[in-house]
Amino acid sequence: MKLVSSHHFPRHSHEQFGIGVIVFGAQRSWSGVGAVQASAGDVIMANPGEMHDGAPLNVDVRGWRMLYLDPALVAREVDEEIVGHQVEIVRPVASDPLLARHFARLFGCLTSSRTDRLATDENLLGSLVYILRQHGIARPSSNGPSPCVAKAIQRLDSSPETSVSLGELAALAGVSRFQLLRGFAREVGITPHAYLVQRRVLLARRFLADGEMPAQAAIRAGFADQSHMTRAFVRQLGITPGRYRAAVA
Repeated sequence: MKLVSSHHFPRHSHEQFGIGVIVFGAQRSWSGVGAVQASAGDVIMANPGEMHDGAPLNVDVRGWRMLYLDPALVAREVDEEIVGHQVEIVRPVASDPLLARHFARLFGCLTSSRTDRLATDENLLGSLVYILRQHGIARPSSNGPSPCVAKAIQRLDSSPETSVSLGELAALAGVSRFQLLRGFAREVGITPHAYLVQRRVLLARRFLADGEMPAQAAIRAGFADQSHMTRAFVRQLGITPGRYRAAVA
């Protein structure tokens, strides 16, 4: 994915590992290790589910290339390196010319119209192992969020298109509304409502990718109307639902 944008992305997460390189300009972002900055040539990385944002730094526009890799694929590729463990990238930004070259070769293989399977396999494995050894750790599966937050997340994940109140989530979690709001924001990085909007945008993306019209996708994903979905879509992704649908059609 090649991107050029002046958009200020709010805190959000992806279901995949994100690996990319800043091509020109610079950006600042919030991450799990605090505020970070990335300039042209730097590698940017994010774990699945990891909250982050992004805004241009000193200039109006920055450009970057990005790959999103399914966690199951990553686990299979590096299974011999991390048997019984999970991969976690610990550096959201790295000034690493060798990794940037790894990424460039992998990006070229995955975006070429004439892909060489062996070259792609070798570059994917080489890139992932390098990232693991230089910028990541292998750790046992974590226990995840606290039980009350986990119950709220499960409800929002299972039915994002259905309206829910903070009181209902708190009752489900067995805590007060304030306790849930405070704990959710601390553990997840955003509020329950912001999380719900993200899940609805993700659901709308799936509907649009399947060919549904924006108005229909909006209602099915739980938005009040198409305009509501469009505002959330642009805020989260920097493009309109119509442009997204045309790009993935």
